Amino acid sequence: MTEPMIVGLTGSIGMGKSTVAAMFEAAGVPVFDADAVVRALQGPDGELVAAIEAVFPGSTGDGGVSREALGALVFSNPVALQELEGIVHPAVGKKRAEFLARHRDAPLIVFDIPLLFEKRGHEAVDRVVVVSAPEEIQRCRVLARPGMTETKFAHILALQVPDAEKRKRADHVIDTGVSLAQTEAAIRDLVEELRAIHAAGD
Repeated sequence: MTEPMIVGLTGSIGMGKSTVAAMFEAAGVPVFDADAVVRALQGPDGELVAAIEAVFPGSTGDGGVSREALGALVFSNPVALQELEGIVHPAVGKKRAEFLARHRDAPLIVFDIPLLFEKRGHEAVDRVVVVSAPEEIQRCRVLARPGMTETKFAHILALQVPDAEKRKRADHVIDTGVSLAQTEAAIRDLVEELRAIHAAGD
């Protein structure tokens, strides 16, 4: 049996990646949402809550991991961030492998991974789709988020591969600076193209 084509979906903050992921799902493509998995692992009764509390005391409560408390501990501390990633990334990798096994009959599978290039995840996928929009649209979207500031936005951008570099390294770029209908049409066309490539065994 032919293995599924693994599509890595990524994009910088505020580019509309979650919206595009939902469009892939609407087109019948299974989507593994890494962020959603992390939230579940760190939520109430999450598998990683005890391990995170052991390393970062006071960062959890009845609702699981407190994103605010944990963020304050790792936000500007690369060593602490590395420790956290050492807990989270293997658990997410296990969930991703289980997802892949459940959908091994699908022609296409999307891995929605925000830091695809930053964590070298692009090396483990067949195609890379980058979601992008003009810088001003990105800025307006991000700064409209609750609790977001210019400083936080700048810090997040500094941790991410620049959008221009992501677009250069992409196999396909999806523009979300247009209407939703135009983006949906682009996704439908891309899914059709990728399914055809998969069927041809390329």
